[in-house]
Amino acid sequence: MAADPNTQKLMYKIAHAYYEDGYTQQEIGLRFGLSRIKVGRLLEKARQEKIVQISIIEPKIDAFYDLENQIEKKYKIDEVILVPSKDDHRRTLMGIGNATAVFLDRIITGNEVVGLTWGGTLLAVVEALHNNNWPGVKVVQLLGGLGSSEADMYGADLTIRMAQSFGAKARLLSAPGIVPTKEICDALLQDQQIKETLKLGCSSDIGLIGLGRPSPSSPVIQSGILSSSELEELETQGAVGDIGLHFIDGDGCAIENEINDRIIGLKIEEYKNIKKLVGIAAGPEKFEVVKAALHGNYLNVLITDVKIGQKLLE
Repeated sequence: MAADPNTQKLMYKIAHAYYEDGYTQQEIGLRFGLSRIKVGRLLEKARQEKIVQISIIEPKIDAFYDLENQIEKKYKIDEVILVPSKDDHRRTLMGIGNATAVFLDRIITGNEVVGLTWGGTLLAVVEALHNNNWPGVKVVQLLGGLGSSEADMYGADLTIRMAQSFGAKARLLSAPGIVPTKEICDALLQDQQIKETLKLGCSSDIGLIGLGRPSPSSPVIQSGILSSSELEELETQGAVGDIGLHFIDGDGCAIENEINDRIIGLKIEEYKNIKKLVGIAAGPEKFEVVKAALHGNYLNVLITDVKIGQKLLE
C-alpha cells in the first residue's frame, strides 16, 4: 500500500538528506524528530515506492566484473580478481602482482599474520608491493627453503622482502622444504623454532600461495627438489599441481605419496585453517590446478588471469 502524500513528502526529504547531503540516520532523526529506526524504515519504504532508485554504473576501465561474479557464485568463493591475459607472460605476472598488492592494501589493517609460500608468481607479487608502515604485522614463511638460497623466488628471501615493504616483522622457517627421509623430517619438526614458526603459520590471517604445476622445465625439477621419476609417479597418481608441494588431483583431493612425509611446511589440511587463503596463478598451464584448488574448497580468494577465468566457466 502506497504511503499518503505527507509521508511521501517526508520520505523524499529524508532520502535527499541521506543520499544527497550525506547526513547519518541519527542526524536525520534529530532533525525531523524521528528515531533512527524510523528513519531506516522510511528509507526502505522510499526504495520500495521508487522514490529512491539506485543505479550501479560499471566504471569504463579494463575490468571483468560479470565474469568474476559468475566464478564466485559457481565455485562458492568469497572473491575472484581477474587481470588481462597478455601474450608476454611476464606482463601477465606484472598484472597479477599489481592486483595482489592493491588487494593487500585493502584488507590489511595492521595487526595481521601474513603467510606465504614461494615461486615465480609470488615473486611478482613481492616486486609490486607498496611501501607501508605496519609494525604490528608478522610475515611468516609457510614452506621451508627450496632451491638456492640466492634465488629470488626462494621462500626466505620473499618473506624478508615482503616484511621490509610492509614495515613488518619477518618469521623465517629455517629448514629445507623437502628432506631426504621421513626420519629427518620428523626430527626437524621437533625443533622448537620450526615448531613455533609452523604454529604461527597455521594461525595466519592471510595466506598467499602460488598454485604450482611442476613440469620437467620448472624450478622444482631443475633445482633437484623433486626428481623426474618422482614427478612421473605423481602424474601417474593423477596429480595436476600442488599447494605448498602437497599434490592434488583434478577433484582437489590430496595425493597420497611418501613425499608428503618429507615436507617441512604446513600440511595440506592446515592451509584450510588460514582465515583468508589467497590462491595466485597465471598462464594456461595453471588452469587444471586452479580448478582443482577451487573444487577442493581450499581458497577464499583467487587472483588469476582472464583466460583461466573464462575456462573456469566453460
